[in-house]
Amino acid sequence: MPGFGAASRRRFVLGGVAVAALALAGCAVQTPRLLAAPPQGLPRRVELSATPFFPQEEYQCGPAALATALSAVGLPTRPEALTGKVFLPGREGSLQIEMLAGARRSGAVATVIPGTLEAVMRETAAGNPVVVLQNLGLSWAPSWHYAVVIGYDLDAGVFLLRSGPIERQELPLSTFEHTWDRAQRWAFVALPPDRLPETAAEAETTRALVAFERTALPRQAAQAYTAGLARWPGSLTLAMGLGNASYAAGDLEGARRAFAAAAQRHDAAAAYNNLATVLLELGRRAEARAAAVKAVGRAGTEGAIADSARATLRRIDDAAPPAPRRQRRRPTAAAPPASP
Repeated sequence: MPGFGAASRRRFVLGGVAVAALALAGCAVQTPRLLAAPPQGLPRRVELSATPFFPQEEYQCGPAALATALSAVGLPTRPEALTGKVFLPGREGSLQIEMLAGARRSGAVATVIPGTLEAVMRETAAGNPVVVLQNLGLSWAPSWHYAVVIGYDLDAGVFLLRSGPIERQELPLSTFEHTWDRAQRWAFVALPPDRLPETAAEAETTRALVAFERTALPRQAAQAYTAGLARWPGSLTLAMGLGNASYAAGDLEGARRAFAAAAQRHDAAAAYNNLATVLLELGRRAEARAAAVKAVGRAGTEGAIADSARATLRRIDDAAPPAPRRQRRRPTAAAPPASP
């Protein structure tokens, strides 16, 4: 599937005609079950009415949708500020990977959510607008389009969207499902680093946080990893990420706590090795050496971690203060002979 949304106003309107045909001829799978037995704990109706609206200009549905999602969660921006980050003129649209990267470069953690209607609803119920990719055309004549889901109405059977030139689009659940299914049900949520999506799985969230760390300020990355660990405290990757981000931010004590917790919980060579490095910088050489010895013992004899652990131990030993030299005692001088 091509991974970009490039619906101009003209193509959006033409796509709407194709959508009407799909609604008659297609086969919605999730919609009947969802309407027959609405998920527990969901309000009947949600609308994030304060979500900003940026009318889409030609081929600019990607920047407009991303600006909408970012501005809605306290990261105000405008489509024109995102065009250079996510818009590819040669493709007249935005690739999904560029949309995720553009969100990260704007200070948000962009996380792909499960491809279910329930997941989209739960995110909006949690106050999170959802960026979705739709195919408003047909499989053999696609018309890719990004929109932002801002709510739903189970009684009316519709999703509510900021979409193209339409500030408040009411799209029947079955029609939305058709257009979304033809885009492989791809959707993501962009949130500040101290918040997590309601529905994202651990693996997808971990990928999002690791990707966010590559471009974020260290303190922001530490915030994001802290939020991740609060939900999945057993994750070694998140624990190591928190330690690394804290270290990069200059928070040695925070890094020590993170690596110590990871080492204690997971008994991992990498955690002990990083802990040893931080302890050495804190001037706690004896503790650093003990951690490095554990790292060497758990790393085995081959591989990058084993090499790093041995190098850390050598560095600690080289940093040891020289042992005091034992001074040789001078012989006692003979007493001068007595005067006669």
